[in-house]
Amino acid sequence: MEQIAEKKKAILETTLELIKEHGFHGTPMSLVAKKAGVAAGTIYHYFESKDELICEVFSYIMQKATLALHQGGLAEMSYKDKFFNLWVNLYEFYRNNPNVLVFFEQFVNSPYNAIIGHGCQDQIRTYLFNFLAEGVSKGYLRSVNPEVLSVLVLGNVITTAKIMRLQHVKINDEELQQIREIIWDGMAAR
Repeated sequence: MEQIAEKKKAILETTLELIKEHGFHGTPMSLVAKKAGVAAGTIYHYFESKDELICEVFSYIMQKATLALHQGGLAEMSYKDKFFNLWVNLYEFYRNNPNVLVFFEQFVNSPYNAIIGHGCQDQIRTYLFNFLAEGVSKGYLRSVNPEVLSVLVLGNVITTAKIMRLQHVKINDEELQQIREIIWDGMAAR
């Protein structure tokens, strides 16, 4: 992840927190500056507009998530173990970053989502798509559109993280492993 100035990082983290509390419309630049402890002019030094700030928060989260995805010595693992590692890494990222879950839900259901492809790239979906496409092409996974498999995996991870965060259901480590195995079994080539 590229090094960013502490003030810029504070602005991004504060924006993420405020969006969780107040949504996109209830989070003006002035409130972000105040809560981040920076002068109003400072925020405009880094971001020309709120739209740019929101897109930058999205990119910032993507960088953090991509780093999380690559944890755990993937080169030496079998494809199946890489899948399990990827699932756990993504699950842990979402579980440990509840502001991200809220941000993504709002982002996907907002006009900002149209910005993707115009400066913002969903690196999680791209990485997941490429990983699953490799599995399909090498015969590890069923011959299914990798985009469909991406939806299946990402939806499963996000829903599991939400359930655990909201404590609607208590799931222990053995049951988390069972969830991963069920998803794998549904996708694996027969």
